[in-house]
Amino acid sequence: MPRTAPTSPASPARPAPLVHPDGSGLVAEIEAYLASLPAPVRALQPYSPPYAPPLATPYVCPYGSVPQPWWAGHARPRATLLDRALRRPPRPVPVTAADHLRLASRYLVAHGWLQGAMWDERGRVCLLGAQAAVLAHGYGTPAVVRTARAQLMEVLHATGHPVASPDAYNDDPATRQADVHRLLDRTAARAAWLGL
Repeated sequence: MPRTAPTSPASPARPAPLVHPDGSGLVAEIEAYLASLPAPVRALQPYSPPYAPPLATPYVCPYGSVPQPWWAGHARPRATLLDRALRRPPRPVPVTAADHLRLASRYLVAHGWLQGAMWDERGRVCLLGAQAAVLAHGYGTPAVVRTARAQLMEVLHATGHPVASPDAYNDDPATRQADVHRLLDRTAARAAWLGL
C-alpha cells in the first residue's frame, strides 16, 4: 500500500496527479495549466438587484455569424407545374401580419432605408417600399398588408405620433432608421399578441 504525505489542516487534501501511461506526466501538466487560468469573466444582469447571482458573459464566436437572407425562416414561393404552364406567378407564401412586419424590417436592413421616395437606384426603400417589396417577393397577400398598415397606424397614434399615414412618419425629418425598426418591432409584437 502506497504511503501518502500527511496534510496539514490549513491545506485541503489534493489527489495525486495522474500520470500518462508512458510516464510523461502530460495529464499533470494540463491540470496545472488549467488551474493557473483566471476564473471566467462574470457580469451582473442589467437592472438586477445586488443580491441576484451573476450571469456568465455570453460566448461570442470569433468567426462572426453566418449571413442570412431577409426571408430566412420562411419558405420561398415555388411555382407549380400548372403555374409554369399558365405563366402565372407562384401562389404567395402565407404569412401573418406580424410576420409581414418582421420581414419588412429585415428587408430594410438588407437593402437600406431612405426618406422622400419609395425606392432609389441603389435599392434602398422606405417603409412602404419595404412592405411592397415583401409582397412582391411572394410573402402574404394585399389583405395582410392592409392589416399590417392598420396596426402601424394604431401603434403610431398610441405612441403620440398623430400622422396621416406610416409613410408620413417615415418621411418626417426627425425620424431615423432605428425609429422605423422600433415601430415595426412594436407593431409586430402587438399584431402577434392580437393573433393577426
